[in-house]
Amino acid sequence: MTNSAQSPSDDTNVTDVRRVVIHCEAATIRTSRSLYFRRWFLLLLAASLLLNLWLLLKPPAYSRPAIAEQHLLGTAGSRERIAIVNLEGTISPPFTGRWIRQLKQAAEDESVRGVLLVIDSPGGFVADSHQLYREIQKLAKSKPVHVAMKRIAASGGLYVAMGIGTKGRIYVEPTTWTGSIGVIIPRYNATELSKKIGIKSEPLITGPLKDTLNPFRDMTDRENEVWSAIMADAFDRFVSVIADNREELDNAAVRKLATGQIYTANQSVENHLADTIGYTEDAVKDLAESLKMDSYDAFEYRSTPGFMDLLLGADSTPPKSFSEQILQASVPQAMYYASWNPWIP
Repeated sequence: MTNSAQSPSDDTNVTDVRRVVIHCEAATIRTSRSLYFRRWFLLLLAASLLLNLWLLLKPPAYSRPAIAEQHLLGTAGSRERIAIVNLEGTISPPFTGRWIRQLKQAAEDESVRGVLLVIDSPGGFVADSHQLYREIQKLAKSKPVHVAMKRIAASGGLYVAMGIGTKGRIYVEPTTWTGSIGVIIPRYNATELSKKIGIKSEPLITGPLKDTLNPFRDMTDRENEVWSAIMADAFDRFVSVIADNREELDNAAVRKLATGQIYTANQSVENHLADTIGYTEDAVKDLAESLKMDSYDAFEYRSTPGFMDLLLGADSTPPKSFSEQILQASVPQAMYYASWNPWIP
């Protein structure tokens, strides 16, 4: 009787023990998973903190990559040198910053006796063009600077060339296009299209001019007045920059040329926007002769994209789809640009 009485008790105990064991195993599994995810979370958190610290400190080796030099003409290794700065493409970030760095390096390098700007650009943003113009002005005060224009050096490309002042010379190739003196603010009017597809723009704004240049409605008279004044200011500055730096042209003469027209090489020389027809090597040779340099090393700067450029997509191409262009047109951007649509390369 005693044994039969104890038997159920033993089974109960066994069952209880098994339940405890099973419960402990589940707890162990959950604990292991929690530790696994905690370790990964701490690892990601540490990596994030290190990246943020790195971005704050901005190590020079990554945030400001070295500007390489490549021999182009003359005698490689000569102590007397001519620096060539290539201004190619649309005048806009991040290229503006790189070109300014090159100009500053040329100014600080004591072995560089003269500088040649090789311009192949249809222009770009008003502010960026003026930044480059001012930096070239500062450089021209300490060293002679000449310009060699290639395929196109129009609008902002011509604007920055004026930074060399009255002492510098401007060379144009036989097929160079220049001129296009004027200002443009790219804008689409998609009102008819929006009506057809049933889109109505109703932004929430704090003032009547906050959504100015909205491509989904017509511009008001007030908006036209405001933007006309802005463009007139930029246009007057462009005219003055040319008149101040081309001895043969005064303000009135520049305004006659400032129709937005593109000028050929021959026309640009005839109208005193350029000095002579010649190539890059001609400009280098003449600059060396004016500096009485028997032996010289003409080299060009080469800037490479930095880590931040790649990380932030600074080198990404401009929007090309029609819808992206319409949206981009709502961003106010005054430009010295030789086209109605700067988003098409």
